[in-house]
Amino acid sequence: MTRLQRIRASIEAAFDPQQLEIIDEGHRHVGHAGARDGRGHFRVRIASRAFVGHSTPIQVHRAIYAALGPLMETDIHALAIEILPPPKVPKTLC
Repeated sequence: MTRLQRIRASIEAAFDPQQLEIIDEGHRHVGHAGARDGRGHFRVRIASRAFVGHSTPIQVHRAIYAALGPLMETDIHALAIEILPPPKVPKTLC
């Protein structure tokens, strides 16, 4: 399983996202001190109904960091997170 697949699996298991995009931005950090240890730079764009009720973006960020657990120490050097609104659930006809 690749690094991106491990990140995706961890996030999907924790949040059942309606939209998830994970972008490897490592190419933008070549030569950066943080890239020398082999860990990557990633951007996550996510929409999940699991975040409804979180009062601040920092709570969502902390939840994502927790879901990634050890990957934050072994595979990820930098993580940019974009929280998208979840898609609206269509009203059913009565």
